[in-house]
Amino acid sequence: MTDLVKSMNVSAAGMKVQGTRLRVISENVANASSTAVTPGGEPYRRKLITFENVFDRQLGVETVQVRDITRDTAEFGQRYEPGHPAADASGYVKISNVNTLVEITDMREAQRSYEANMRVLRASRGMLERTIDLLR
Repeated sequence: MTDLVKSMNVSAAGMKVQGTRLRVISENVANASSTAVTPGGEPYRRKLITFENVFDRQLGVETVQVRDITRDTAEFGQRYEPGHPAADASGYVKISNVNTLVEITDMREAQRSYEANMRVLRASRGMLERTIDLLR
């Protein structure tokens, strides 16, 4: 029975980090078309999320958690738009370094991982309920 509780906790930790990952991806997609506000200014910079395994002493298993949310240091794109308030002397405006195709791919992967953890959680809960019913 304790193994079922452990599997539920591991799955819940996985769901939590994938939920955070989906939030970060959503922020990136929402700001993908942002530009600099002033000449020489910076537009929205893509956020990256990293995970780490952490040993849960109480459960005796490793779970996953968010280690850090950082900014992507990749170069900004540029778009020729001489009439834009943030255009430089050459008429170029810095645009966000978010690639929506990459973000959508990451979003699908995070969604599938979240759903897989949800299935494990439901299966473990179902087995735990059946075990309790048998013990009555």
